[in-house]
Amino acid sequence: MILIKTFLLSVLVTFNATNNITPTVGPNNKETDEAFIPLNQYTLELYKELNDQHLSLEIFEIAVKGYSELSIKNKLKNKKFLTIVDMTLSANTERMFIIDMEKRILVEKKLVAHGMKTGEEFASDFSNEQSSLKSSLGFFITGELYNGRHDLSMKLDGQEYSNNNARSRGVVVHGADYVSHDYIKSNGRLGRSFGCPAIDKKGYEKTVNKLQGGSCYFIYYPSKTYLSRSRIVNSNKEFVLNQSGNVSFIE
Repeated sequence: MILIKTFLLSVLVTFNATNNITPTVGPNNKETDEAFIPLNQYTLELYKELNDQHLSLEIFEIAVKGYSELSIKNKLKNKKFLTIVDMTLSANTERMFIIDMEKRILVEKKLVAHGMKTGEEFASDFSNEQSSLKSSLGFFITGELYNGRHDLSMKLDGQEYSNNNARSRGVVVHGADYVSHDYIKSNGRLGRSFGCPAIDKKGYEKTVNKLQGGSCYFIYYPSKTYLSRSRIVNSNKEFVLNQSGNVSFIE
């Protein structure tokens, strides 16, 4: 019984309906179990492939962990893209990173605004409260596209205590004239929003068209409160992934 129990505990449970590791075809056309590797190994290998000096490994590790957590719960309808907004960086730098998790490449880096009450050039204060005019932290899932006060915009659905009011607050991704390198040259820093992660209008439609419909969107800042309270950041699941980014975990 002990041996059986040990074996069962070592089974990798995937998020698909079969609950088995996806088989792959090996040499001589024979099916073999696809190789899964621990999350930290997968993350480090992918980080090296992305090869961008401005993308923090520490933040990337948290982002991939959250992506894995949301994937295993079948919450991501669009698993192709992972977006990371690093609010530790100056608003005058391209601090929004869009990663194609299938092709394993960094496809876009963009300027992104924070809320006017979150800070000047650098962000520091965050909130999930109505009318706070502040940005919210944590993991979001991108929603639908719609035409509103900022023309074409993309809804965001917060997945944590720190951002679960995003939809009711009207926190969305939209294009803005105050988000551009030209605006920085004229004003000394990027403009600020009412709490939305607003981005440059140049190439905007192409960006939101690929991110919309259920992709992982992560806004990070090293807030002690957020890092201590986030269930996703503090999850103890032992994730494993394969080269294609398919997620499993060890029970």
